[in-house]
Amino acid sequence: MPNPAYDDILQELAAASPPLGARELMKEITLRLGELPGFAWVGFYMIEPRHNAETEPMLVLGPFRGADTQHKRIPLNQGICGAAASSGETVVVDDVHSDPRYLACSIETQSEIVAPIRVRGQVVGELDIDSHSPAAFGPAERALVERCAAAVGRLLENDHQ
Repeated sequence: MPNPAYDDILQELAAASPPLGARELMKEITLRLGELPGFAWVGFYMIEPRHNAETEPMLVLGPFRGADTQHKRIPLNQGICGAAASSGETVVVDDVHSDPRYLACSIETQSEIVAPIRVRGQVVGELDIDSHSPAAFGPAERALVERCAAAVGRLLENDHQ
């Protein structure tokens, strides 16, 4: 079921004047989504370019809102964040404690959603949200998070033309 408050957030982000750059939009998204009930931690992870063939691609923490995390760098083959970045698909976990991929950050976290950010079809990062409530992310929340991730991807794509 659509949520009018989510539509309002998306419209306000799109209408920002002057237009926001990608990093500024990420900061604004973390602030706005972090105010929503059930959104306990909101952050972006961006894929760090490989320095050479031996280095493993890493997700690096960008703008976030919520408690500090020890997971500032996450290999693409670890955690729910790594799963979303590797698969290129949004991952919704209703109970993180029953998912073996979960990298524990907070004992309060109960559910998580991670939506990839794409530039020209390639995953370049993701928007990660934790909740202290189980099964906090339904279809309306998923649509909101995916639309926010897509908006950042469009700005990044424009920056790299």
